[in-house]
Amino acid sequence: MSFKTLSDADLSGKRVLVRVDLNVPMKDGKVTDATRIERVLPTIKEISEAGGKVILLAHFGRPKGEVVAEMSLAPVAPAVAELLGKPVAFANDCIGDVAKAAVDAMADGDVLLLENTRFYKGEEKNDPEFAAALAANGDIYVNDAFSAAHRAHGSTEGIAKLLPSYAGRTMQAELEALGSALGTPVRPVLAVVGGAKVSSKIDLLENLVSKVDILVIGGGMANTFLAAKGVNVGKSLCEHDLKETALRIMAAAEKAGCEIVLPADAVVAWEFAANAKNETVALDAIPADAMMLDVGPASIEVVKQKIDAAKTLVWNGPFGAFEIAPFDKATVAAAQYAAEKTKAGELKTVAGGGDTVAALNHAGAADDFSYVSTAGGAFLEWLEGKELPGVVALEA
Repeated sequence: MSFKTLSDADLSGKRVLVRVDLNVPMKDGKVTDATRIERVLPTIKEISEAGGKVILLAHFGRPKGEVVAEMSLAPVAPAVAELLGKPVAFANDCIGDVAKAAVDAMADGDVLLLENTRFYKGEEKNDPEFAAALAANGDIYVNDAFSAAHRAHGSTEGIAKLLPSYAGRTMQAELEALGSALGTPVRPVLAVVGGAKVSSKIDLLENLVSKVDILVIGGGMANTFLAAKGVNVGKSLCEHDLKETALRIMAAAEKAGCEIVLPADAVVAWEFAANAKNETVALDAIPADAMMLDVGPASIEVVKQKIDAAKTLVWNGPFGAFEIAPFDKATVAAAQYAAEKTKAGELKTVAGGGDTVAALNHAGAADDFSYVSTAGGAFLEWLEGKELPGVVALEA
């Protein structure tokens, strides 16, 4: 897709409404993880330094159109200011007289955070009047919140129809990374998809088999595919009712020329607990009273071989129960191997999804991947091949 970026915008002296994701974890009124704030700093700084008035639009939590004191963005403003290294004003409304007065008081280069857009029902309903009320305080609109781009809300889609619209630097980086991973990738393309259940990733799998050359399936969802092929998976997490779905996906992959890679061996245990008694067994030797919690060394070697064969890797979801040792071994080994290949310039790696980010951080591999998305649901919908309203709205 074609979209305009900050490089195309005349920012000096302009009121720039910037949609950001500040839905950060909080405890006792303090931000406990500033990753999302850090991601939008380059856009804020660039607009400010160019002489634009930076007016931040964001949501926090799910207040469902009501004013909920605990979901105010007020405590977030000091955290943004600290990381930005300059004052950030706060207005306790995002539209109307309060917001207008705060914007009117700004000098060029100032930064202002407006109150939670979801305090109004018009936000999630994408009400044209609400979008117009937001747009009244800006000359330019910049979307730097890819993580909210799968929602057609007033501050992500409606407003983009009313003002000249641009992608912020984080949005730009995300779209360029995603385009290089599945849009116009360097082949062969390998996808690693893990997680607990096939049912939550049917659309994803069905889209990927038509887009990638190799699909490695791990996590609990692999058990469903193994069971569909006649493997007795014991007490492993398995959606036996989705056997036909798994067979359909494997048939579609074969037709599309996509190789599906399933576990070659299993690490099994008799309880879901850290350091539980465990064994590595062949697939035809999974005990009836045990559960598969990770893949074994033979599977890891196969995955490494597939990584060696690829030029582009898209990763979503872990191989096993990576949260508890020793069932994190496969995820850690594969992630570290992919990171090494990326550092060596032999592989483009794009990863995303909540568990994925946690798993890559656990493996110490996230920083060496080409791009790690923090977008969660938006990243998953993009992998599923769905149009994201907030992205479509930016098309030039």
